[in-house]
Amino acid sequence: MKRIDIFILFLIAGLSTHLHAQQTLGLSGAITLALENNYDIRVIQLDESISEKNNSWGQAGMLPSLDLSASGTQSQSIDPDDDWTQQRGLGSATLSWTLFRGFSVWIQKAQLSQLEELSAGNTALLVEQTMQAVILAYYNVLLQNERLQVLDTVRQVSNDRYTQVLEKKEIGALVTYDVLQAKNAWLEDEARFLQQETTARNAVRDLNYLMGISEDQSYAFTDPFELDWQLYSLDLLRERMLADNRQLRNKFIQQQLLNSQVQLSKSAWSPSLSLRAGAETSLTRSKTDISDWADSDSRNAYGTLTLNWNLFNGGNRKRAIDIAKLDREIGEVEIASIEHSLSNRLAAQLDLYNVREKLLSISQEALETAELNLQISEEKFKSGAINSFNFRDVQLIYLNAALGRLESIYRLIEAHTELLRLTGGIVSSYAQ
Repeated sequence: MKRIDIFILFLIAGLSTHLHAQQTLGLSGAITLALENNYDIRVIQLDESISEKNNSWGQAGMLPSLDLSASGTQSQSIDPDDDWTQQRGLGSATLSWTLFRGFSVWIQKAQLSQLEELSAGNTALLVEQTMQAVILAYYNVLLQNERLQVLDTVRQVSNDRYTQVLEKKEIGALVTYDVLQAKNAWLEDEARFLQQETTARNAVRDLNYLMGISEDQSYAFTDPFELDWQLYSLDLLRERMLADNRQLRNKFIQQQLLNSQVQLSKSAWSPSLSLRAGAETSLTRSKTDISDWADSDSRNAYGTLTLNWNLFNGGNRKRAIDIAKLDREIGEVEIASIEHSLSNRLAAQLDLYNVREKLLSISQEALETAELNLQISEEKFKSGAINSFNFRDVQLIYLNAALGRLESIYRLIEAHTELLRLTGGIVSSYAQ
């Protein structure tokens, strides 16, 4: 007996250690892990670093280029009358610098800054999308765990009912047909529970993938499965959307690029002024059979300013300007289209949010009614006032009501999260 007691103590201690060692995870922690480890975010952040490095005056063409070169040769002649040897070294440095090109350098530098800003905007857009995916994945884990608890409760009721029927059959109060009905109900609920266990584990795996961690990692999820409902004004939401929606803000940056492209096309009409300067040096050493080494060297420096102005090139510059202006006009139409589309989506999403809030209230009331009905029916079934068919119907009504309420909570959270994303407030709402 002492050995058994010791074994039980060790078993309880080990279980307590395991539960204590299991990590807890709140929604904010899940978002933090995803922003640190998500594969797509890591890739787009590297792209943003490339845009940041490209945003330089050298890339825009402001800085000159400098070339250095050096070479050495040796010549030798073998002649019966006059043998000689010659060594020669050459070195040069060339500086090329475009001093003026119709302000195109400043325009290109502005475009590089706009491209860097657009790259940062694309990163921010992906961050919003990832946060939305993590929020929904986290609450989906909570949803599946809540569903699992409901199904566990229902299967326990079915198991108790099956046990009661077996006891009544032993004393002759029921027949085999009633036992089979109770057993089928219990097996059906047991199968639902086992399937839900798999669904709950898969929900955790999906969340782990978004967070960039091992699919086998398990957590104790700490946030409650609920949402504090808020009343929103469509006009206020539309104002926030037009100011903060990331998709729209990125489109404005793209429009700035199109404006810069028009300016760059116009700069092609301007003349260009370039400087080319350099220095050359050479050293020559020679000797013959009858003389020692003789050295000679020369140095040369030069500088050239070149003014170039193309007055006509077949109308290509004018066509380039016209096309750039048309592209800019297309961008303006696309902005108007996006604003209109986002306004429609916002209005529809707000309606959906309000409807789902009402549906949650209805499902909550339906669950309370079903719970009371189940309690009354269970007492009636034990007293024999209702048969097994009636009790099973009541049990299924309760199951559907409980699962329906959980689904309503998740759908309301889903609608609320989409509202935050459309209005650009998802980062500020869930950032630590």
